[in-house]
Amino acid sequence: MATGGAEQQGPVTCGSWIRRPESANWAVFGRSSRKDSSSSSSSSVLEIFSFDPKTTSLSSSPLTTYVLEEVEGEPVSIAVHPTGDDIVCSTSNGGCKLFELYGQESNAKLLAKELAPLKGIGPQKCLAFSVDGSKLATGGVDGHLRILEWPSLRIILDEPRAHKSVRDLDFSLDSEFLASTSTDGAARIWKMEDCVPLTTLTRNSDEKIELCRFSKDATKPFLFCTVQKGDKALTAVWDISTWTKIGHKRLLKKSASVMSVSKDGKYLALGSKDGDICVVEVKKMEICHWSKRLHLGTCIETLEFCPTERVVLTTSNEWGAVVTKLTVPADWKEWQIYMVLLGLFLASAVAFYIFFENSDSFWNFPLGRNQPAKPHLGAFLRDSKSSDDRNIWGPVDM
Repeated sequence: MATGGAEQQGPVTCGSWIRRPESANWAVFGRSSRKDSSSSSSSSVLEIFSFDPKTTSLSSSPLTTYVLEEVEGEPVSIAVHPTGDDIVCSTSNGGCKLFELYGQESNAKLLAKELAPLKGIGPQKCLAFSVDGSKLATGGVDGHLRILEWPSLRIILDEPRAHKSVRDLDFSLDSEFLASTSTDGAARIWKMEDCVPLTTLTRNSDEKIELCRFSKDATKPFLFCTVQKGDKALTAVWDISTWTKIGHKRLLKKSASVMSVSKDGKYLALGSKDGDICVVEVKKMEICHWSKRLHLGTCIETLEFCPTERVVLTTSNEWGAVVTKLTVPADWKEWQIYMVLLGLFLASAVAFYIFFENSDSFWNFPLGRNQPAKPHLGAFLRDSKSSDDRNIWGPVDM
């Protein structure tokens, strides 16, 4: 694991992976301003770092930096479009701003643009793009939920009283549903086709639904939620075809501050309020990786799986940004799969040749008195060659 950024800068407030061409991955971080009794100070900034999968580390210095205006306040949350070209950042004073990312590692550049429908709307606790990139959802500290078409920015849902205060939100894999949770423990499901509330998840009076993430493997239509029941922290599962709870399990065994699902849906990760993370294999719902005291004594603010590697990105105000390689079974690479298929094909060809050369029973049909038990392989080759020399169309009557 590695940290990114300089010590004299302010604390990291939010972050996210950026998927770039040719399976490259970068990371973007929002840093708040830092002012102390000394003469030194820093402004709030957005920084882009490259990621090296061989060393599991971020670059020692940012590829590019954008300095936010003082009136905009500090970065609150970040969402990156699936293409990796657009970054939306919410600030504490100004609402949301769009940053277009250009260039390669040697000449990366951020170009800031205003988002008119989201200007001056206040801090947004949650920002999320749909999986297909066609929608952007924003959840405000004031409980206001908005969903916009992307990139037209046409508002398709504007619900000022969606929640007391939005805690978390997530789109389903097919972008058909949006789940949102509130600081008061409520959770609602929104249908994107009609842009209306579909249902409210049922819960007991002593339960608070806090975080939500949809499954991402396209075979298990589930919604995962963290549920606080008294002093017990549970991870519950809802069937999205009926919106009924089908079970729960104690995984992290402490209150979670953030949750994430890997891009292929194989793993679920939970980050705690005191700096631990655990990674769960979804198929078995069993913990397969622990990182205790990763952000010692500090609430984990960001937890996100790398798009192409078994690595997670975490951030906290105290310890900054950390990338951690997971101790899970390695995935098959594409070239390894092709090599196995090629090996199976060659093995089948060799087995066929040996069987052909050594087994008379291969030609299992009645033989004439003077007919050889089987033809020689060379006969096929000679016949094939001679037949190619003939005029298979015969004489043509003009």
